[in-house]
Amino acid sequence: MVISRTLAAAFCCGFFLAAVIGAPAAAQTNAQISAPEGALKARPKVALVLSGGGARGFAHIGVLRALQELRVPVDFVVGTSMGSVVGGAYAAGSSVEQLEQLVRRTDWNAVVADRPPRDELVYRRREEDLLLPSRIEFGAKLDGVSLPPAAAGNEALELALTRVLPHGARDKPVNLLQLPFRSVASDLVTGELVELNDTPLFLAMRASLAVPGVFAPVRVNQRLLVDGGLVRNLPVDVARDMGADVIIAVNVGTPLAQEKELISAVSVAQQMLQILTEQNVQRSLKELRPDDILVAPDLGGIGFLDFARHDRAMKAGEAAVRAMSAKLVKLALPESQYAAYELQRLSAPVGIDQPVRLAKLEVAPSGRINPKELEVQSGLKVGQPVTNEQAQAAGNALFGRGDLARVETEVHDDKDGRNVLIKPTEADWARSRLRVGLELTSDFSENNAFELKVMHVLSSLNDWGAELRTVGRVGTERALGVQFWQPLGAGSQWYVAPGLQYDSSAVDIFSASGFRQARYAYNRQVGELALGRQLGRWGDIRYSVSRQKQVYHQSIPEDRTEGSDMQTVQQLSFNVDSLDTVAFPTRGTLFSLGWQRLMHSGSTGAVPTTQAVQGLQAFHVDRWAGHVYAEWSRSQGGASANTLGGFLRLSGSTPQSIIGDRTLLGRVVMARSIGAMPAALGGDVRLGFSLEAGGAYSPTSPLRWGSLHQAASGFFAVDTRFGPLYLGAGTTKGGNSSAYLFLGPIW
Repeated sequence: MVISRTLAAAFCCGFFLAAVIGAPAAAQTNAQISAPEGALKARPKVALVLSGGGARGFAHIGVLRALQELRVPVDFVVGTSMGSVVGGAYAAGSSVEQLEQLVRRTDWNAVVADRPPRDELVYRRREEDLLLPSRIEFGAKLDGVSLPPAAAGNEALELALTRVLPHGARDKPVNLLQLPFRSVASDLVTGELVELNDTPLFLAMRASLAVPGVFAPVRVNQRLLVDGGLVRNLPVDVARDMGADVIIAVNVGTPLAQEKELISAVSVAQQMLQILTEQNVQRSLKELRPDDILVAPDLGGIGFLDFARHDRAMKAGEAAVRAMSAKLVKLALPESQYAAYELQRLSAPVGIDQPVRLAKLEVAPSGRINPKELEVQSGLKVGQPVTNEQAQAAGNALFGRGDLARVETEVHDDKDGRNVLIKPTEADWARSRLRVGLELTSDFSENNAFELKVMHVLSSLNDWGAELRTVGRVGTERALGVQFWQPLGAGSQWYVAPGLQYDSSAVDIFSASGFRQARYAYNRQVGELALGRQLGRWGDIRYSVSRQKQVYHQSIPEDRTEGSDMQTVQQLSFNVDSLDTVAFPTRGTLFSLGWQRLMHSGSTGAVPTTQAVQGLQAFHVDRWAGHVYAEWSRSQGGASANTLGGFLRLSGSTPQSIIGDRTLLGRVVMARSIGAMPAALGGDVRLGFSLEAGGAYSPTSPLRWGSLHQAASGFFAVDTRFGPLYLGAGTTKGGNSSAYLFLGPIW
């Protein structure tokens, strides 16, 4: 059952793209096709029917561009899935240029991701990514584990849809658009075709795009709707019923795979679903009449997930129209009349989304989550002015919690002001989540490590939203930690977090010249109590007091004489995290300021204290991305020394071999995207390099430029669902060189 759901979700993701991408963006051409001037005649009513097809749907934009150059008017528009997005925006008054910009500026990988973009998650969910960067996650219950439904959050999709629409068109009923428009959806309960003819435009497009397993279904008039391509991917009959005399049907659906391509369970599952879709397309093609025109762009080699090939798809759409120009030119208008037609289509009355006083805010009960908690987290406050768009965004922002499957936001105005009803649906699998990860490190020499990590989160334990987080790992290092996180009120940013942890590890001791001298084994038990405050979604400030017991002995050369100490430590930290991904960030900031001090010491000297500052700023330019990183740390009063060494921490040198009371490190990392993994398996594939400089110093041996270690590396990086995978090589000037393999966060 789990496997079948996974396969269906993987295919649906692609199928959805057919929907979500058959949309806006047009390829430009130097060739202009002219239509003859002539007197205005009574002309047939022309309907444009746009199918779904994923990334192949980018061809619709080339079709619109070529029809515009031919001066062929359109009287009705009917669309499925992404055809609904392109067609709806066009009918509402969007220009072809605006549609092009949707494709070029939208991060489609984020739109179809299995969760909201990382920089839209609440801070606690981002913190989990740093603890365990894997995206292998399950719902864990006493009766077994289950996969997430693979439905992406609504916010990224809805933002993309809003951008493509003319201002004020979002909530306009489709029967009041500049051109008559119909969007086709499927009833998830009955399997019936649903023709959305008086629904607000945004909702009509959103419902047609709700690919099962990728995006949450949409409720319209008490019916649960999903992608229209399941029942009518090329809705010729709908256009005919609207009164069309001539239909221009654009079919960009994915053809059936050849036998030699059916080599896996996923490909077989895709083929089964594609057979069903192709059958309804063939029925629609038989309904075309001699005067109708079928446009079938040559999209060979473009899959429904190939977003990067949008230019080629748009050119294919344009070329397909030009190949039919002899037939299409008969429908063309003289230049002046077509200009008047375009002016009328583009001059939609602008509806202004005015802020209105929020008179009532209600969150419907959904299960274990306290509605008051969601009300506070929405950020909406009764008495303050709010626009319709702001109310919708506030509801969508709740997806960042990570435990909601769907959020519907209803906005109604009356004499008292604006009323907002938020109707959340909890994700059953997400209350008890299990994340599994694997981390590997090797320099193909003496430094090798392996860890299997598991993290379990049990949320909504009480009305204030308490969570129990357990993190365990086995391998080179062993650890088990439990933290109970309790907000100080429903939706409060303040919290307390008691925790217990046990860990066991080994630490190598190096000489001043970097040679390994000995290895010590440590066992540590920690009890901690923290008080903190989350700073919106982007940061956290925390003060904690912990009691730590540590037992150690020398393992190489072996000496079983044990030492131990008991310490009470206070810590203060300030953290900022706005990175878009932990694999290879392309935007955002990661910053940490930490202070740690022993609360009492047996000696009369300085109290052991450490301070550390780390900062990373990510950036990107076209296909290049990278970051600038700086780190400084200081130990005083006999606290443990600080270390450098290893990949990206002075590449080529032995890990933790550069030791001092003070350390300083800076680096620049850049990499170019050379491809991408299939969406179900990961993200970008990159080739890159780093330039690094740093060293250790002390008050008696100050740091000088000439004493800095200078290093560089080159690497191949892949964003996998287990976390970032790096294969690289590095060298330190005047020192050693080394090859590296990493699976896990290393920057």
